[in-house]
Amino acid sequence: MSDADAPAKSLMDKNTVLAEMINHPAVKAILDWNPAALADAKFDFGELTLTIVSEEICGAAAALQKAGYNFFEDLTAVDWYPTSPRFQLSYHLLSIPMKERVRLRVMIEEALPTIDSITSIWPSANYYEREVFDLFGIRFEDHPNLRRILLPDDWKGHPLRKDYPVEGYR
Repeated sequence: MSDADAPAKSLMDKNTVLAEMINHPAVKAILDWNPAALADAKFDFGELTLTIVSEEICGAAAALQKAGYNFFEDLTAVDWYPTSPRFQLSYHLLSIPMKERVRLRVMIEEALPTIDSITSIWPSANYYEREVFDLFGIRFEDHPNLRRILLPDDWKGHPLRKDYPVEGYR
């Protein structure tokens, strides 16, 4: 293949990836449920990441559960300070029968770091949501017991935020 053919091959590769994404069970489940909830989708290192609008996380989790994603692996957060939106939540779901893993990515603004709890869909998210609340200060609405899990109740601040003082608050 000549250098002149390289852009055409790149375009074919992108079209192949797009076709694979549209046919992926997780993408189909979200698009069938609510296309407006899907902000972005990409394959990276062989894993699918779906960026979900923050207001739709419970519906997206329920749609994927109905589509056969039967195991909630974990939840974690990233602080992208000083960029906006500041926080990223990453939910990892697994379909054991399909042998497929999917990551749900949700971006949250710094001004009001709040999102709905998915414990009504995945009860195993309980402790992960408490950990994210404890260390990052992101609140989970309708969580059954949102309180600190690792640090003492009287601890000041959230130590995994990038603006948290290295020696803590004194």
